Amino acid sequence: MIEGPLIAEPALRVPVWALRWRAVRSGGPGGQNVNKVASKVELRVAIACIEGLTEQTGARLRALAKTRLVGSDELVITSERTRDQGRNLDDALAKLRVLLEAAQRQPRPRRPTRPTRGSVERRLAAKQRRGDTKAGRRWSDEG
Repeated sequence: MIEGPLIAEPALRVPVWALRWRAVRSGGPGGQNVNKVASKVELRVAIACIEGLTEQTGARLRALAKTRLVGSDELVITSERTRDQGRNLDDALAKLRVLLEAAQRQPRPRRPTRPTRGSVERRLAAKQRRGDTKAGRRWSDEG
């Protein structure tokens, strides 16, 4: 099923020997078929085996896949989209490729901005109106 290394453009490569997968029974409704057929695929990859992974890319990958990490070094991707084991394996490989490509993209740096003078004035005016409204609700001894 897995023929060659998984390549995530532009720089990452996962060798075939680093990919481990197994078929398990899928959960949820599905009648008799769900109890007989192991069509769900669980794909495991050790992050240390991914070639071309820099320190920054590895940190982004761990952040993106935090719910899919086992320990701190193994990535687990599951797929049970179809009833066919081969298509689920292809889907899991596609999910891994998308995850690796997303980890390679550097986030755009945040440029600090300041609120405009008008927005500051509007915010302060709204706070003043709200305070006046609440002050009008107070009970006073004088009246």
